[in-house]
Order: sequence, then structure tokens, then C-alpha cells
Amino acid sequence: MRLSRLVFSRFLLVTCVVLVVVDAAHGAEVGKDHPLISRFTGATLEAFKTVEFDEATVVAQPLPNLDKPAPGALLKLEGRISHNGYVIKGDKSALEVMRNYELALAQGGFQTLFQCSERAGCGEDIARFIINSHKMAPGGFPSSFNVNSRYILARRETPQGLVHAAIYVMQDSSNNRVCVYQEVIESKPMATGQVQVASAAALKQGLDAEGKVAVYGIYFDSAAADIKPESKPTLDEMARLLTNNKPMKVYIVGHTDNTGTLAANLDLSQRRADAVVKALVGMKVDAAQLVPKGVASLAPVASNSADSGRAKNRRVELVLQ
Repeated sequence: MRLSRLVFSRFLLVTCVVLVVVDAAHGAEVGKDHPLISRFTGATLEAFKTVEFDEATVVAQPLPNLDKPAPGALLKLEGRISHNGYVIKGDKSALEVMRNYELALAQGGFQTLFQCSERAGCGEDIARFIINSHKMAPGGFPSSFNVNSRYILARRETPQGLVHAAIYVMQDSSNNRVCVYQEVIESKPMATGQVQVASAAALKQGLDAEGKVAVYGIYFDSAAADIKPESKPTLDEMARLLTNNKPMKVYIVGHTDNTGTLAANLDLSQRRADAVVKALVGMKVDAAQLVPKGVASLAPVASNSADSGRAKNRRVELVLQ
């Protein structure tokens, strides 16, 4: 049953309060900002908690029904987990706060995996999930609402490992403030020998040394083969490598993790390899230099038992013919 605006506004107030008292025993301003993400100007740190190693679950797709989440809607991660709760008082909006986070994340090398607002694409249960999963609302939270709140999940690859940032911004108009819940997950170190910043020179160095090189920087939606726009910098470097080394011929090899059936992943990895070849040919690379091949999960570089390993296995490789 959907709540009236008046009833929901009361729930919103309660939510904003409990959201920022995760660790009230420490007191305000005792903790500190995460070194990768500073606070919004004027924000007060009201709650914080860091766990050196644990499992975290973040929202990666719309969440209309928490009791029956769609495949891929919830992403499980492992590593060092930092929780920060902020309050921003004054005439600020959730939109202004989120836009500043978006810009800061982009400038910090993060790539957006999922983004939504309560009125557009989040699904009705995202707030209930965030509140309940972090035990910030005793007795649960209403599952139906419509409020000016916003969410973003972003990822950054570093030499130390993958970093995910999940940020939920909620308007509390009745108290003239905005509440921010921020979760940062620093995963286990990535396998060595990977290209962190895919430059043409680094790609060639890897090919010269081992005859193959893994490329992390070509992105697809889950179970899809359409290359996402944020892949362009990596594709540019791949095209530069191939056009500057005309005799070079390579296999473009698509890899997946082991989620789903082998048959489905073989088809998916082949379609992704085909898509990369098509994109490179469209960038004036000679088609005769390229052969696409999908091998699904048959050549992992890490264990598929955890998301950090599955992330390493989802890749494109250049292999000398």
C-alpha cells in the first residue's frame, strides 16, 4: 500500500535521522573523510564506521522489489569498507549535492556503473534496502515512496585493486537539510600484469613481453554486447596501437566470468569480441589485422568465487596471431 505524502514525509525525517547515527557513540566529527572522496562543502560528518575486511552489497540496477531482486540488481563486494554519514544544512538540494559528487567522482577517475533518482529509475525499494542492510532503521522501512533522493554507484581501477563508491543523497526539506550516506569498498589487489591505464605503448609492451595483454577499460552492461560510451579512451589507444603497427595481427578475445551457463557465455563473449572488432574497424583499423574470438570463462585469471575475481575475469585480451 502506498503512503500518503504526509505520512511519508514523517518517514523521511526519521530516515534522515537514523541514517546519520550509525555510530553515534563516537560523536560528530570524530571520524574523517575517505581519502578518495572529500565531503560536500559545509557538510558535517555525523557518523562513520570502517571495517578492514568484510562483505558489502550495493545496488547496481533498479530495485523495484527488494524481496525479488532481478539478477544483477545487487552486487556483492569484498574488502575494506568505509561508511560515512553526512548532514548538509541550509538551502541545498539533493540534486546540487549529487551533481557535485558526480563531478568529483569523474575527476577522480571513477566510472559510473549505475545512477538514478527516486522518481526516475531507482525502483521503490532502494531506500529500504540501504536503510535495512545497514541496520539504520529498526523495524524496517516503507517500501513505497516518491521523494527527491538520488543514488550513484561508481568504480575506479587502481594499482591496489578495485574501488567502488555507493552514494545515496536524500532531501529532508522539512528540516532544511540534505543527508548523504556514502559507502566505499576497496577490494583485494588485482592480479599483476594487467594494464591499468590502457596506453598504446603499454599495450605494445605487454604484447612484446608475453604475446598477449589484458585490457580493462572496455565496458558492457550485464549480459549485453553493446560497448558503453566510457570505453572510448581505451578503444582509442587500441586503435592507435594497431594503426601505428600495421604488420601486427591480433585476436580480439572476449572473456566472461562463470555466471550463467557456458553456452550463453560463449555466445556473449563472441558477440562482445565482434563488437570490439567492429568498433576498431570503424576507427580506421584494417579489418585484416583483427580476428574476434569469444572463450567465455575458459581462461580465468582469478577465482570466480568472489566479485573481485569475477571482475578480473571479465575482460578483453589482445593476443598476437
